[in-house]
Amino acid sequence: MRDYAKFSPTFWTGETGKALRRKGPKALLAASYLISSPHSNMLGLYYQPVLYMAHEAGLGIEGASEGLQACIECGFCAYDQATEMVWVYEMAAWQIADALSSGDKRCKGILKDFESLPENPFLALWFDRYCEAFHLNNRRAAQAPAADFRKPLGKPLRSQEQEQEQEQEQEQDPLAWRPEQAPSPPPAAVAAPTPTPERGSRLPKDWALPKTWGEEVLAEFPQWSADKVRLEAAKFRDHWTSKTGKDATKLDWQATWRNWCRSDIAHRDDPKPGRAAALVTTAARDAEAKRLLGIENPTNAAEALDARP
Repeated sequence: MRDYAKFSPTFWTGETGKALRRKGPKALLAASYLISSPHSNMLGLYYQPVLYMAHEAGLGIEGASEGLQACIECGFCAYDQATEMVWVYEMAAWQIADALSSGDKRCKGILKDFESLPENPFLALWFDRYCEAFHLNNRRAAQAPAADFRKPLGKPLRSQEQEQEQEQEQEQDPLAWRPEQAPSPPPAAVAAPTPTPERGSRLPKDWALPKTWGEEVLAEFPQWSADKVRLEAAKFRDHWTSKTGKDATKLDWQATWRNWCRSDIAHRDDPKPGRAAALVTTAARDAEAKRLLGIENPTNAAEALDARP
């Protein structure tokens, strides 16, 4: 996640900003979100499921889809539904510079970030737009021509996460479980545990959260709801299935899931405890300390602490 993003005041008065304003508030909010998204990078080419925008911008799936559709129609960005990658056309110029000198050390960093991007149809298009400005020399091939992505989409966007979730609910997939459902009967026989592979494995692209994993998380974090657990499961799957190389393999995916749920990022939206709860905790700790020292009340405190014979 980036620490900050540049947001120019001319966004609101430029031609594209005016075109977005004519489309309505959903278009403006979607464009503002794409510039400052926690999943974005300085290249303006990054993984951005509609589900994340719907939740983090408060637009809902339909609102996020409509806003993104408007951004595409205004020539602000392009979006590939298959890879869920977005390209905000001029974002690299806004966040970095219109152009850099060949000796600028940032050019190497830009190339490194570009080479680390997952495969998507915008790679060659992005390179052609910025190769001279940032002195780049490794053009990665695109999967489709630019014309396929600069046209408005024919129907409202649907996040792959939502489509998969609907299919999973119809098939009674484990990701669709509810805490109030009756527990499933135990198996007739307990299978022998499968030994953990030494080299680790990748998370399957069709991975779904096992019911027991979800119940374990709800027991550890009672402040979480079932919807919150399902959202974290979707983020967990997207994060690990999109990674490449040896960092994408793990020996124990259940332990990786636990660590994911215990991370600060997963709990950044948790409700904060009030002052009253903190005072109660402090009082209880003091009472326990007095009990261990044999201090029942203030009158015998000196007597309990006096070590003289």
